[in-house]
Amino acid sequence: MGDSGGVPRLPVEPPYYDPAVREVIPERLARRYGLLPLFRVNGSLALAMADPTNPFLRERVERITGLYVMPVAADPEAIQRVLDAGGAPELDEIEGEADLQVEEEAEETAGAASEGEAAASPVVRLVQRMVQRAVLAGASDVHVEPHEGRLRVRLRVDGVLREDLSAPGSVLPAVVSRIKVMAGLDIAQRRVPQDGRVRVRVAGRRVDLRVNVVPVQGGEKAVLRLLDAQARPLDLDALGMEPEDLERLRRALAQPSGIILVTGPTGSGKTTTLYAGLARLNEPGRNLCTVEHPVEYSLAGVAQIPIHPAAGLDFATALRALLRQDPDVIMVGEIRDEETAQVAVRAAQTGHLVLSTLHTEDAPGAIPRLLEMGIRPFLLSQVLRCVLAQRLVRRPCPDCVAVAAPTGREAGLLAARGLEAQALSRAVGCARCGQTGYRGRLGVYEVMAVDEVLREAIAAGGERVRELARVRGARPLVADALAKAARGLTTVEEVLRVVGEDVS
Repeated sequence: MGDSGGVPRLPVEPPYYDPAVREVIPERLARRYGLLPLFRVNGSLALAMADPTNPFLRERVERITGLYVMPVAADPEAIQRVLDAGGAPELDEIEGEADLQVEEEAEETAGAASEGEAAASPVVRLVQRMVQRAVLAGASDVHVEPHEGRLRVRLRVDGVLREDLSAPGSVLPAVVSRIKVMAGLDIAQRRVPQDGRVRVRVAGRRVDLRVNVVPVQGGEKAVLRLLDAQARPLDLDALGMEPEDLERLRRALAQPSGIILVTGPTGSGKTTTLYAGLARLNEPGRNLCTVEHPVEYSLAGVAQIPIHPAAGLDFATALRALLRQDPDVIMVGEIRDEETAQVAVRAAQTGHLVLSTLHTEDAPGAIPRLLEMGIRPFLLSQVLRCVLAQRLVRRPCPDCVAVAAPTGREAGLLAARGLEAQALSRAVGCARCGQTGYRGRLGVYEVMAVDEVLREAIAAGGERVRELARVRGARPLVADALAKAARGLTTVEEVLRVVGEDVS
């Protein structure tokens, strides 16, 4: 190879090479000039080049991709080998067996010996490697899907999807079949959605996989949700609430009866907060029961019921059954319909403490939502103790975080909430965080404790609840999130992505 002209040299392999970015330049151009996109950071592209001193080639790639090219010197033969391999680890090239064992593998259904059996060993290794990478990355979900003629694997890490692996599209049926066999699904059925589960062991740790497979254009898509079977609920103190918000929640949990609600979209950490509350209440002198879909954590000393809608066991039915089990505290995974809401209110009226979740934008929004479900304002005012709204924002990666003075817009956003900061965290990106600039998440909260003033407002129809909640100390989500950004715990950019700036 000729002189690299001072351009840095990198090997064309992980962690420096991300197969997901290969397709940003045409295959013909890549082969003709010996080019291989390595990874992408915001608007920049690290590009391995057989001749990194060619400025015209760099400008051409920038015009095609719209990205700023950072040239990297690499061995032309190594670039060619990766291009010939299709840009991703091919099945026969997957190194060794991943440290993964299926603990509860179902027997193969009729037809299991059909497609892809000849490639069973490499397919098994690919699925093992896929799950192992997801667990080690701290992913919550794995998406296995057809994409432009290839099999694409994406991981949801810290709430954001990112591409992780790619393989020839011809192996997709065999990979999905392997996942189905693991989860006890019918591999001969490809036209209807299927749900299953399997427990695996990765690096000595048990992980539950909730599997959903649906037919899509180009084949089938499988989504695996990862749940740590050995995880333990967080302590309330570890949730990251401000002291005054934590005290409001503690006072509500200390009540002998009533309803405590946690609101927010899917994936906002509601169940984690409920489990932290249950862990605080879990004492030998109390009978704690849960109704969940599915049971996400195992709690010693707590009767946990997984619902089965197909068998007629829904939230309302299971909740009625639990009321005959002499409970003190009941956790209902979600109040999603009028029937469940009515039963929950009756349970709270008859001396039980009920914890549940609801899908609303903020804490005051729970009031009109429950009234729409047919709960009478007076009854709701009597049983509701506390509503907590929450989101999860990403933490800056500690290995690459930078700090800088606030921009004019950032300073204005902080000032509007009575905040200021001399410096704010900036996401940069490195190999440890997958070039995202973030690693880990923390909660941001709005805690509305229902006192006598709010109780009267709810009984009157709830029209002034939001206004009065602010007066009574319930800070909006965006205020809590920006306060944490001002302390460097997250970035303003992340706050605007997750919470927005218009939440009242």
